[in-house]
Amino acid sequence: MAKYIFVTGGVTSSLGKGIIAASLAKLLQSRGFKVTIQKFDPYINVDPGTLNPYEHGECFVTEDGAETDLDLGHYERFLNIHTSQANNVTTGRIYQTVINKEREGAYLGKTVQVVPHITDEIKRRMLLLGKDGKYDIVITEIGGTVGDIESLPFVEAVRQIQWELPEEDCLVVHLTLIPYLKAAKELKTKPTQHSVRLLSQEGVHPDIIVCRTERPLSTEIRRKIALFCNVKPEAVIEASDASTIYEVPLFMLKEKLDVICLKKLNVTIFPEPDLENWKKFIDKLKYPKGQVNIGLIGKYIELQDAYKSILESFIHAGAINECKVNVVNVHSEFITDQNVGEKLAGLDGLLVAPGFGNRGIEGKITAIKYARENGLPFFGICLGMQMACVEFARNVLGLKDAHSFEMNAETPDPVIDMMEEQKKITNKGGTMRLGSYPCDIKEGTLAEKIYGSLHINERHRHRYEFNNKYMEAFEQAGMIPSGKNPETGLVEIIENPKHPFFIGVQYHPELKSTVESPAPLFVHFIKAAKEYSEKQQSVKNPLLESEMI
Repeated sequence: MAKYIFVTGGVTSSLGKGIIAASLAKLLQSRGFKVTIQKFDPYINVDPGTLNPYEHGECFVTEDGAETDLDLGHYERFLNIHTSQANNVTTGRIYQTVINKEREGAYLGKTVQVVPHITDEIKRRMLLLGKDGKYDIVITEIGGTVGDIESLPFVEAVRQIQWELPEEDCLVVHLTLIPYLKAAKELKTKPTQHSVRLLSQEGVHPDIIVCRTERPLSTEIRRKIALFCNVKPEAVIEASDASTIYEVPLFMLKEKLDVICLKKLNVTIFPEPDLENWKKFIDKLKYPKGQVNIGLIGKYIELQDAYKSILESFIHAGAINECKVNVVNVHSEFITDQNVGEKLAGLDGLLVAPGFGNRGIEGKITAIKYARENGLPFFGICLGMQMACVEFARNVLGLKDAHSFEMNAETPDPVIDMMEEQKKITNKGGTMRLGSYPCDIKEGTLAEKIYGSLHINERHRHRYEFNNKYMEAFEQAGMIPSGKNPETGLVEIIENPKHPFFIGVQYHPELKSTVESPAPLFVHFIKAAKEYSEKQQSVKNPLLESEMI
């Protein structure tokens, strides 16, 4: 039977429960244990698929087509494993399941209540991943902050599981904040004491307390926290700010978080951790040999989490290329024909991000035209690929009113049209083309060079597709559909062979990029940006080119 670790948070949100959970999982995995992580979110939305990115950051999509919390992206990037629908559960999904059962008569006429019916469903899902023997340890992150009304049923479920399971099969890690008051010049433990007290009042007592802090915790402070929170001093873990999230597992290793957890779970024999590849990645990340400036064109750039997987993919690709990737956010709403050169000046590459809706579309099209005409490495994802098709249709094929049906249902030339199976759908939640689909790549193309294969699988999240009525015109004018779905003929990849690096994809390669397996498209895009940067430098400084020769 699997053992269970629950991660809760207190004092404030955004402390990094997902990173702590992923770091602990990575350490346990490095010691040979089979580990998975799941996230329980307290909001009533069934999933984050219909949430605005400003509300909840990006929507992460799994292989099986689940629209999930962005923390699942961290889990996959750290562990290099796939998550699924079972790894993310919301209050909305719990209530939906219980209400459906009630309508079916499954409760035999009994009054349906939060306890036991809602908590029983929560417990069932919490224990589900550990049932089949596939994992040794299941880590469950409880979203929200202790004291929130929304989180109460989840905390109650954890309390019941603690009571039902043997003591050595379950533990609770509580992440909290130790604020530093500049005026007093000291760290304050009182918020942590209150947070633990709140949790204890609800019947859950933490076994380990992880303290987010800007300053090192002294032995005195650790002992104080241990005394008033009723844990051993060694169970008070310092989680200081890191220069990158990928350093956190090493920080937790130093604090022996994994060893303390294993001992509390009565696991006394375990090998030393194997983190050599992880440490090599950190070295390349922290000590790059060069740098490039990549423009990220989007409309949600005010919130970093809106493009989280893309930003992390840049980090992975940068490390492989031993190159620091400086991401320059460019808001598409403010790009015009008059200022595009100024807005994109100094860039070594341009990525046009995914998105929905009409806002900022013309700015994206203008930026793509600039990249195509000036040889600037271009990479378009989902909507970015679609707008590259619109730009090409307008400015190369001469179809001046070409557009996407999503933005203009009256366009005479819908080079991007709604997928046929989407036209009868009215509900928005969970109804897009979601999850992993195959793609066949054309021989001799840039796509084949990038992937080193003619058959790939990538994840999708879209309703609109390239209109194949325009395929022949595109090919004759030089825009090649180099990847297609083998069953439907849907164009998955477009590229311009006349350009140094111009490629767009309908899918989301960023969703599968991990530390150990960076997304090939990002790796080659950064490589192309490096080459472009070196070429630009040699033009500015001819002596540099002669020295390189």
